Amino acid sequence: MNFLAHGWLARGGNDDFLYGNLIADGVKGVDLDAWGPGVAAGIRHHRRVDAFIDRHPVLLEVKARAPRDGRRVAGIALDLMWDHCLARRLTVPERDWLVSRCYRLLETRPAPARLATMMPALVRQDWLRGYADFGFTCRAVAGLGRRLSGPNRLAALLPWLERDYLALDEAFTRLWPDLEAHLEVSVEPGVADSVGTQPQAADRIAGRH
Repeated sequence: MNFLAHGWLARGGNDDFLYGNLIADGVKGVDLDAWGPGVAAGIRHHRRVDAFIDRHPVLLEVKARAPRDGRRVAGIALDLMWDHCLARRLTVPERDWLVSRCYRLLETRPAPARLATMMPALVRQDWLRGYADFGFTCRAVAGLGRRLSGPNRLAALLPWLERDYLALDEAFTRLWPDLEAHLEVSVEPGVADSVGTQPQAADRIAGRH
């Protein structure tokens, strides 16, 4: 999962916890004392989400269908694809509530050095809303590929994402309920919001309604 999905799963936690989930990819190592307990808990939650997805049967099935030359990086492309699938299922109020909260945290707190240039661009270019558009998502996949060494293997996967779009969207409806059941964070006191915590959202996002 990418920023939007990590943010949605962590939205029940306080700001420190949510922020930790958003910046976790920029933090390396197991010593998280420098981040404080709340942010560190968020970083660890993000890593649990990633580990859960990496070994999930649906993900393994989808990656096996990816072009052979791109399978080593297919998981990166799929992270953004899942954000696209989630963005399409959120209502505008749900999306705007979450995105506004995430952007407020990213604008007011220092990002890890590894993400120092990415986070301002994420906010300025409104990536979290942009993922609802498949073309934007494809451009984001290709952009990530330019940051890797060698040929742009992520851009080479775009025809596969387009060709298998419906199958990938269906795979999301099988993956997401497991993820929510195991790793969605319960709402803490003071965080509850009638927009951000609608109980019916989980069923709709998973495609059950």
